[in-house]
Amino acid sequence: MKVFLVIGSILIPILMFYIQRNSPKLALLYHSIAVIAALVFGNIASLSIYQVIKDNTVLMTNIHAIFLNPFFLLSGAYLGVYVMYLLLNLLFEKEGGSR
Repeated sequence: MKVFLVIGSILIPILMFYIQRNSPKLALLYHSIAVIAALVFGNIASLSIYQVIKDNTVLMTNIHAIFLNPFFLLSGAYLGVYVMYLLLNLLFEKEGGSR
């Protein structure tokens, strides 16, 4: 299972990059999904921290419940893949621009 996660984190950004090269409108879709994912990720994290502060509990023991939230995990996973996609875009943009 861990192997599939590692391979997916490498192959999916590469696949996103090459698909976007053939259909540039997909870049807008990738960016839009990333904005939504960042909002979901940030809101869940901030609400969890607020709950810890409000309940006056120990941060390290209660904050780990955030990892049980599938929306937090999915949005964080997409943001990780998206950052790798952006790095690929930057890498090949700089390489193509210097020719």
